[in-house]
Amino acid sequence: MESDRPASTIVDAQAAVSWAAIAAGAVAAAALALVLIAFGAGLGLSAVSPWSDSGISASSFKTGTGIYLVIVAVMSSAIGGYLAARLRTKWVGVHTHEAFFRDTAHGFLAWAFATLLSASALSSATAYLANGTAAGLGGAASQATRSVNPADIYVDKLFRAGAPAQAAPTPPSPADSSTTTNTAAPTGGNPGQSRAEVLRLWTAGFRDNQDLSAADKAYVAQVVATRTGLNQADAEKRVNDVIAEAKTAADDARKGAAKLSFWLTAAMLFGAFAASLAAAEGGSLRDGTWNDRVLTPRPL
Repeated sequence: MESDRPASTIVDAQAAVSWAAIAAGAVAAAALALVLIAFGAGLGLSAVSPWSDSGISASSFKTGTGIYLVIVAVMSSAIGGYLAARLRTKWVGVHTHEAFFRDTAHGFLAWAFATLLSASALSSATAYLANGTAAGLGGAASQATRSVNPADIYVDKLFRAGAPAQAAPTPPSPADSSTTTNTAAPTGGNPGQSRAEVLRLWTAGFRDNQDLSAADKAYVAQVVATRTGLNQADAEKRVNDVIAEAKTAADDARKGAAKLSFWLTAAMLFGAFAASLAAAEGGSLRDGTWNDRVLTPRPL
C-alpha cells in the first residue's frame, strides 16, 4: 500500500488540463487556417472570370468553396489537436483509458479555442480577402455601389424608358374647360419627387412584406406609365415583372446564405472530429516507447 502513495501523489499534483499546450495548438490551427484561406482566395480569383465562356460556373464555385472550407477545417484542426497533445507534459500513473480521454479533450479544446480566435482575429483578414476578390472582379464599380440602396436598382428598372414619349395634347379651348377632367398621375410633373416617393414605397413594402400592397402597386403603375410613356397595361406588367425579379433575387440570397451556413456547420463538425482524433494519435506517440530509432506508440 505504501508503494502506491508516491504515484498517487504525483498524479494528484498534475493538472488534467494543460492550457499552454491547448493555446499553442489553437494558435497554430488559426494561423494555418489563415494561410489556407489566403491560398483558397488565390485559387478562387484564378478560377472565376467575368466572361461567360471562361472560368467555372457560379454553382460549381459555391460547391467548391464549401468543400474547400471543410478541407481547411480538417487540416488546420488536425494540426492544432496533434500539437496540443504532443506538447503537454506526460501524466504519470494514469490509466491508458484516462490518458486517451484527456488527449481527446485537449484536441477538442484546442479546436474550440482556435474557432474563437478565427471568429475574432481571422474575420478581419477574411473580409480583407473578400474585398480584394470583389475589387478584382468589379474594379471601381464595387466602390461606387457601396452607398447605393439596392432598391434604387429596381426603381431604375421601373422608370426605364420603354417607348418614345407621347406628344403633349393640345390645350382645351376655354369653352371646354368646364368639362375637362384631370387625368394626370400623381406627382407626374416632378420626376424627382415621383421617384423618391416610389423608392420609399418600395423600400417600406419589401422591408415589411417582401411585396407592395395592391393600392401601392396600382399607384406605382400609374407613375411608371406617366414617366415612361407606356400604357397602363404595360406599366402594370413592368411593375409585376420587377417585383418578381426582386423576390427571386431575395430568395436566391436566402438560399445562398442557408447553404453557406450548412457548409460552415459541416466544416466545424469535421474540424472538431479531426482535432480530437489527431490529439489521440499525438498523445499515443508522446507516451510511446523509443527503441533506438523506432517509436512504439502507446496502446489506445
